[in-house]
Amino acid sequence: MVHRKLSLSLVVFLLALPVFGQQQSTPKQKPRVIVVGVNGMELDIIRPLLLKGQMPNLSKVIERGAYGKLRTVSAPNCPRVYSTLFTSTNPEEHGVTGFIVGGITANTNMLKEEPVWSMLSKSGITVGMANVPATFPVMPVNGYMISGMLTRGKNCEDGVLCAPKLSEVMGGDAVYPKSMQAELLKNVGDFYIDCERMPAAGDLKGHETELIDKWLGKVQVIRDQQTKLFDYLLTTHPTEFTFLAQSCEDRTGHWLYPITPFNVGYNPSINNVRQDAFPGQYVAFDKVLGSILKHVDENTYLIIFSDHGIKPLREFEEKDPRAHMDHEKTTPVIAKHDFADGDDVPGSFFAMGPGIKHDLRLMGLGASVYDVAPTLLHIYGIEQPKQMRGRILTEIFESSDNKVAVKN
Repeated sequence: MVHRKLSLSLVVFLLALPVFGQQQSTPKQKPRVIVVGVNGMELDIIRPLLLKGQMPNLSKVIERGAYGKLRTVSAPNCPRVYSTLFTSTNPEEHGVTGFIVGGITANTNMLKEEPVWSMLSKSGITVGMANVPATFPVMPVNGYMISGMLTRGKNCEDGVLCAPKLSEVMGGDAVYPKSMQAELLKNVGDFYIDCERMPAAGDLKGHETELIDKWLGKVQVIRDQQTKLFDYLLTTHPTEFTFLAQSCEDRTGHWLYPITPFNVGYNPSINNVRQDAFPGQYVAFDKVLGSILKHVDENTYLIIFSDHGIKPLREFEEKDPRAHMDHEKTTPVIAKHDFADGDDVPGSFFAMGPGIKHDLRLMGLGASVYDVAPTLLHIYGIEQPKQMRGRILTEIFESSDNKVAVKN
């Protein structure tokens, strides 16, 4: 099993680190990269917000870097795409093909290909990860890892549409090293690992405004907790490679996308309550981004991406029995992303940092989720493994011939 092999090799590597450190008198400084994943970020919703000046921090990133659509995989969902992004291999190759694989909730033990953070760790790069989907149970890294979506726990046995608190996690470790969990509980608090589902349709009926407002309030509490966690980690545990992620936006989009009466599944008692809810998630995310930007200087690379977009149901989806399904007795979805043609719901990509072009728009769907890992390895001067199917996004750099990475 790849997970166990990786764990053994990393343990050997970590034990050897002090010896290597003594032999190097003046080690070269390695690049610093912060990656931020936003689950289901939808460009059709973001563009008007940018024009109205409601996302000033993302606007700064666009002005100082490169941005565009990101081609995703077919029938995209979070664990399927994130694992593809981690490994730059097809879902059938890396093994995490969806939320449920062989009747079991997707987990890191299923990974058949090595993820990029393991490659970086074994190359001596310090790694920090928090709230990244499909990382439960956590794996040993040269740094720390805190799991995200699909973490199981009390009243959340499957981990798919629910959100255990850190203290309620069961069935595996949510924090590596395990000793770090007590530190987080003391200094950050007992935070929710992820956002949870909307109230059930039966509970909503007749109480739509009250319960939707209450649920959105809890979403903001979870985002505030995540913001505190990110700031704490970036301040007290800085690493050369940091990977942070959020999923509240996707949860809100499924049920509160601002659809109009001609859209499939329109229910005025729900869809007229908070039409600002989904756009408001991105305004709120922009504030999170602002807190992260405090830790980004001119020598830091910042990469923001979404695994896919999200769109209202389409006429073709009426033939799909899953199109308007009740997610485990929750409010029926009005928007989705697992369209057979992933090009219907592309993700998004933003990057800035040393040697990255300014105000560059990537046209079409030339960049894909397969390209993120090879580009990250390129920044660190690590050769792309043969199994990776993506490419280095050379077009975002000032010169494709320029050695932007520092060789170890």
